[in-house]
Amino acid sequence: MLIGELADRTGISERLLRYYERVGLLTPERRSNGYREYDTDAEQRVTQIRALLAVGLPTRVIGQLLPCTGENGTLRACPQVLPALQDRLAELDRRAAELATARDLLRRTIVNTEQSAHGRSADHAAPQ
Repeated sequence: MLIGELADRTGISERLLRYYERVGLLTPERRSNGYREYDTDAEQRVTQIRALLAVGLPTRVIGQLLPCTGENGTLRACPQVLPALQDRLAELDRRAAELATARDLLRRTIVNTEQSAHGRSADHAAPQ
């Protein structure tokens, strides 16, 4: 498939697909006219790249990880990439704990504010 079709199928811009090629994450063939020709696995590979970028892995690590992909598209870490993945997981766990703490604080603040607002409105109601 050509780059435009891959862009349509994945929702990723052609510019970003060319960047993935430049950093070695995608390797299309070239037609005689110079057009990029992507194989049938390119769509799945772009999905994997996007997912790995979403968890914060740098393209350098993704480039080391993608060659270890199994035949059915299952990602498996090459042994040399495992420490980077473990470090990233630890960082995500730390951030998740921080977010949970922030969420709980925000939830308590909202509840306290709502209770205070309801109590105040009842205290200031005009006598009947």
